[in-house]
Amino acid sequence: MPFPLLLFYRFLLFYHKLTTKQVLYRFIAEYTKKYREKVQIKSSRDAIKLGMAWVTEDRKQEGLILEDTLVRNLSLPTVHKHRKAGIIDDNFLTKMSEKYIQKLKVKTTGGLQKAKNLSGGNQQKIVLGKWLSTNPKILILDEPTRGIDVGAKAEIYKLINELTAQGMAIVLISSELPEVMRMSDRLLIMYEGRVTGQLLKEEYTEERVMEYATGRKVHNE
Repeated sequence: MPFPLLLFYRFLLFYHKLTTKQVLYRFIAEYTKKYREKVQIKSSRDAIKLGMAWVTEDRKQEGLILEDTLVRNLSLPTVHKHRKAGIIDDNFLTKMSEKYIQKLKVKTTGGLQKAKNLSGGNQQKIVLGKWLSTNPKILILDEPTRGIDVGAKAEIYKLINELTAQGMAIVLISSELPEVMRMSDRLLIMYEGRVTGQLLKEEYTEERVMEYATGRKVHNE
């Protein structure tokens, strides 16, 4: 397991003045150094084999093929596993897609509907379902509730709670302080490229988090 610290609870990153890639690079560097665990990830397939999945913050540009069907989008990470004599098993992929459409309560006319015709919240559910189909051990969620309505947010929060209860490790990257404080069990706070604070849930206050997030206070460990 690449990150032993993450096994059975959510670990959130709250960051200020950093790109998502900088946050992830710093996070990985921090904990691979601490636990002396090294992983080599040269492609998305390498990451999937290690049990990792990453839900991007930009679902329209990076998370979905908007002009394609929900079946095709949901099966993208696993389609290579479902071939018979070199021919894609469309029947299996359709059933698998229907499973996640129902599980995530996606509002759609069916698996053949194009992703571009869904609401923002339902598009996000398709991106989540796509990566859940890989059965990840570590699920990285980058701003998973950005640009979606209150109802869809509540459903995603419920899903996160269910996944962590099942033992999945979730790294939730968020710039929304209320979301951070509501959803995390442990918080890693970063400012301008470095970790400035680490807090457990019972230590959270808005003032304390913001001290670390703005660089006014730095954890000494």
